[in-house]
Amino acid sequence: MKIIWSPLAIDRVAEIANYIAKDKQTAAENWVDKIFSKVESLASSPKSGRIVPEINKDQYREIIYGNYRIVYRIEEKRISILTVRHGKQLLPIEEILA
Repeated sequence: MKIIWSPLAIDRVAEIANYIAKDKQTAAENWVDKIFSKVESLASSPKSGRIVPEINKDQYREIIYGNYRIVYRIEEKRISILTVRHGKQLLPIEEILA
């Protein structure tokens, strides 16, 4: 399956990486590499993530990387990465379902 990143998800990754980079640039680069690697694994196993509890619909799923939730939607021929959020942040449903 093809993986598509939403502009919001890309922005969130950039924001988080910039925050991490304030302490250590290499840690930020490694974090970004691992996020993208984790997401790439969805191409062969799209249902490997759990259903997003706030939405409770089979096509909305998430994988966890460290303290972060990578929220995605399974579509017919692609996976859309919707957002990346810290696990302690509220997940604004309107961001996901928009």
